[in-house]
Amino acid sequence: MPFFLYILLLFPHLNATAENTLCRMMGDPKYAMLSKDGDINIGAIFPVHTKETLPSFEFRKKPQLLSCSSVSVRDFRLAQIMIFAIEEINRNESLLPNVSIGYRIYDSCSSRLSSMSAIMTVMNSQEFAAGERCNRQSPIHAIIGETESSATVILSRTTGPFKIPVISHSSACECLSNRKDYPSFFRTIASDYYQGSALAVLVKNLGWTWVGAVNSDNDYGNSGMDIFLKTAKKEGICVEYSVKFYRTEPEKLQKAIKTMKQGTAKVIVAYVSFIEMGLLIDQLSIQNITGLQMIGVFGWITSTNLITPETFHVMGGSLGLALKKINIEGFLDFVNKSFWETTFPCSHRDGNYSQTKLNCNQYQDLLVLRNYHEDLSEHRYSSNVYKAVYAVAYALHSLLKCTGQEVCEKAQTIQPQQVVNSLKKVNFTVKFGDRVWFDSTGGVVGQYEVVNWQQDSDGSFQFKPVGYYDASLPPDQRFFINTENIIWPGQQLKKPRSVCSESCPPGTRKAVQKGRPVCCYDCITCADGEISNETDSNNCQQCPGEYWSNTENTECVLKAVEFLSFTEVMGIVLVFFSLFGVGITLLVAILFYSKKDTPIVKANNSELSFLLLFSLTLCFLCSLTFIGRPTEWSCMLRHTAFGITFVLCISCVLGKTIVVLMAFKATLPGSNVMKWFGPAQQRLSVFAFTLIQVLICVLWLTISPPFPYKNMKHYKEKIILECSLGSTIGFWAVLGYIGLLALLCFILAFLARTLPDNFNEAKFITFSMFIFCAVWITFIPAYVSSPGKFTVAVEIFAILASSFGLLFCIFAPKCYIILFKPEQNTKQHLMGKTQSKSY
Repeated sequence: MPFFLYILLLFPHLNATAENTLCRMMGDPKYAMLSKDGDINIGAIFPVHTKETLPSFEFRKKPQLLSCSSVSVRDFRLAQIMIFAIEEINRNESLLPNVSIGYRIYDSCSSRLSSMSAIMTVMNSQEFAAGERCNRQSPIHAIIGETESSATVILSRTTGPFKIPVISHSSACECLSNRKDYPSFFRTIASDYYQGSALAVLVKNLGWTWVGAVNSDNDYGNSGMDIFLKTAKKEGICVEYSVKFYRTEPEKLQKAIKTMKQGTAKVIVAYVSFIEMGLLIDQLSIQNITGLQMIGVFGWITSTNLITPETFHVMGGSLGLALKKINIEGFLDFVNKSFWETTFPCSHRDGNYSQTKLNCNQYQDLLVLRNYHEDLSEHRYSSNVYKAVYAVAYALHSLLKCTGQEVCEKAQTIQPQQVVNSLKKVNFTVKFGDRVWFDSTGGVVGQYEVVNWQQDSDGSFQFKPVGYYDASLPPDQRFFINTENIIWPGQQLKKPRSVCSESCPPGTRKAVQKGRPVCCYDCITCADGEISNETDSNNCQQCPGEYWSNTENTECVLKAVEFLSFTEVMGIVLVFFSLFGVGITLLVAILFYSKKDTPIVKANNSELSFLLLFSLTLCFLCSLTFIGRPTEWSCMLRHTAFGITFVLCISCVLGKTIVVLMAFKATLPGSNVMKWFGPAQQRLSVFAFTLIQVLICVLWLTISPPFPYKNMKHYKEKIILECSLGSTIGFWAVLGYIGLLALLCFILAFLARTLPDNFNEAKFITFSMFIFCAVWITFIPAYVSSPGKFTVAVEIFAILASSFGLLFCIFAPKCYIILFKPEQNTKQHLMGKTQSKSY
C-alpha cells in the first residue's frame, strides 16, 4: 500500500519533468522527399521506390541510411497529383482563403521498415532547435497514404492513439472498415467488399464456374480473396485451388506457378498487389505458360509497367476491374513544366542546403521521368489522391469557420480529433463531377470499369473498357459487359471455357462427384417418367399421372392409351372368329330348320335346340362388346350381356340334359315322369335360371356398375383403358352362377352318358361341359395374370372357346348324320331297334 501511495505522489513530478524535457533526435533525421511549409501541413507516404537495400550491420560503426531503388512511376505520379491539388487549393480564394497548405511527402520504398520510419518522421518535426521543448502537438493535420493495405494498417494503428486522420487513396482491405480498430481512418477508394463481389459477378456472367485463385499473402490479398471466395460460393462458382505468396517468398511463388500449370481451370482470379503481380508475370513468361484467362484487380490491371511485348503473350486478353479513368484539368501541364521547375528538390537551392543535397543525391533516378509521359493517360489513382486532399481542405475550411472569401480563423488551434469529426461530415463535388462523402465505415461506394488487355494494329497496347460495375445502382443494373468487344487470350475471338464438367443437356440431371466441388458432376439421364427441360438441371421432374417422358426425357407427353381395338391384329382375329362362330351357328340353325321334321332334330326338344343356337349366337356376338374403346355403356353391356347369354345357353343345355334323363325314365313301365317336365316346364326352367342371372346383373348395375377406368399401374409408360368391375362381388357372382349351372349340367350329363340309346345326346353334352369347365377354370388364373388389353383378349378367348365347344360338341354329330348319314336319321335307328353304331 505505501508503494502505491509513493507512485501516486511521484506521478505529478514525473509529468512535470516530461513537459520540461528537451526534444532530442535519435539518429540521423529522415527528410521528406518532397516538402513545403504552410500554415497547415498535410503529410503523405507513398512507395515511390519498390526495392530497398539494407546496409551492412557489422556493429562496428554507425549503420548507413537505407537505400531505395526501382522507381514506381505510378506512385510518383500520386505525389505529383497531391502537390498539384494543394497548389490548386492555395490559389482558390473561396476554399481556405488566406490559409496556405504545406505538405511533407515521404517514400516508404515498399518496405515495412522504411514505412515505419516514415510514419514516425511525419508525425514529428524534422529538426529541433537547441532548447526547444516537446509540445505534444503533431506538425501535420492529416496523412494521405499508404498505397498498400498492409502498410496502411501499420500507419493507421500507429497514428490511431494520436487520433491523426489517415486518408488512403488505394488501400481497399475490408479489414480497415472496422471503426473500432481504425476510428480515424478514411479512404477515397471503395472497400474490397465491392471488388470481391464484383469479381464473382464478372466470372458468373461470363459463364465460368471453374476457376483458380491466387492472391498476395498480405492484408489486401487475403481479405479480398476471402470476400471473393464467399461470394463465388453463393454464385455457384467453384474454386479448384487457392494459393498465395508474398514478394519475399520465392518458394511459395514457384509453388503457385506449379499449381497453375497443373490445374485444369483456364480462368485465374489474381487478387494480387502490384509488386507481387510483376513477379508472377515474370515467372509465367519465363516458363511460357499461356492460354490462361487472367482476371485482375485494380491494383495491377491498368499498370503500364506490366504490359510489355514480353508479357503480353501470356497476359494478353486479361480482364479486370479498374478505377474510372478521369482526366484532371491542368495536371498534364503541371507535370510537364511547373513541377520540375518549382517543386522538385533539385530545381532550386533555397531552404536547407543539406536536405536539398541529400534529396538530390537520393532521388537522382527520378529525373529520368522528366520527359516520360506515356503513363499519364492510364493513371487512375490520381483522382483518389486529388479527392483526399480536397476532403482535408473542406474539413479544415469548416473547422476554421471560413465563409466565402472572408478571412479564416487560422490562429485557432486544431486538434486531430476535430479533423476526424469534420471529415465525417464532408460532402462536396470536385471539378470533374464526382461527389465526395464518407459512409459510416469511412469509405465510398464501389464503381469500376471492366477493362481488357488488347493490342492495336500498330502494336501498341491498351486497356480497353468493355463494361462496368456500379454498386450505387439497383442490383439488376449494377453490372454490364459487352463480350463482343473483348479479345480473349491468344488473340482469340471465342470465349475460353473453364468448367470442371461440361453442362448437362436437357433430359439429364447433375450428380455431384463424391469428394469434389459441386461444379464437378456427372450427367445422369432422367429415369423414365421424369424430365428436365433445362440445361444443368439439379433434379428431374416427375411427369403428371397421365403423362410420360419422351425418348429424350425433355418433355412430358400424353401417355399412349391402350385398349383392344378393332383395327389391331389381335382385335381383327377375335372379330373374325366371333363372326365365324355366328356364321356357323346360323348355318346350323338353317340346317336344323330345313330338317325340323326329321327325327334327329325333333329328338330331345327341338325348341331347346333352336333356343340354344340362338343363345350361342348371342354368346358369339357378346364377345364383340369387349373390343373397342371402353365407354360407360359398353362396360355395363359387355359383362351383363356375357353373363345373361351364357346362363341362357347353359340353361338350354341343362334343359336338354334333364330331357334325356326324363326320357329314359319315361320308357320304364308305369313311369309318368315326362308330364312333369314337358315343353312348358322346359321353357319355364330356362326362363327361371336366366331370370336369376338377370336379377344378379340388375343388382350389380344398381349398386356398383362397371365403368371405364384408366389403369396406370401395370405399365408406367402407357395407360390401359379398361372396364373396372365396379363391384368385384357382382362380377364373381355372375361368373360363379354360370359355373354352378355348368357344373350341375356336367354332373347330370355324366350320369346320363351310359343310358342305352343309339344316339345318347348326354355323352356329347358331357364332353361339351367338360370343355366349357376346363376353359373357364383355366380362364381364372389367365385373367388375373394377364396385363392390359390381354386381359380382355383372354376373356374373349374364353367366351369364344366355350361357345365353339358347345356348338361343335352338341351339334356337330347331328349335322354329320343329317348331311352325311341320312339313313340313320330315322326313329327306329335312334330308338335302337336296328343294328347301328352308336354316336
